[in-house]
Amino acid sequence: MTPSETVTAFIDALEAKDFDAAIALISDECEYDNVPMGKVHGPVEIRGLLEPMLGAATTVDWKVYRQAADGPTVFNERLDRFEMPFGWVDMPVTGVWEVHGGKITLWRDYFDLATYRNQLPSS
Repeated sequence: MTPSETVTAFIDALEAKDFDAAIALISDECEYDNVPMGKVHGPVEIRGLLEPMLGAATTVDWKVYRQAADGPTVFNERLDRFEMPFGWVDMPVTGVWEVHGGKITLWRDYFDLATYRNQLPSS
């Protein structure tokens, strides 16, 4: 697979909540930087963050509007959508990825934390 195809396969696996397939595309030294929220490293930590977050959603739908690759680097512009018990959460996101040897070695997502928080039910 090309780096772009690897990123697309990863997103497809996350939408299906197939965490085994998604994590199989992550390198042992992968850094996931969810920019406004912090970094985690490696498949175990990444799965530990993704599984509860995506598992809480009835539906995960990531619309990729644009994706471009230059060698091992992939950029995409997305709308990450999560159907939660209280309704949909829509997050405009820009992702930066690096893929080496068929595995994602860097995943960095940029989004506005206030946009996310403003869609959550008030407590």
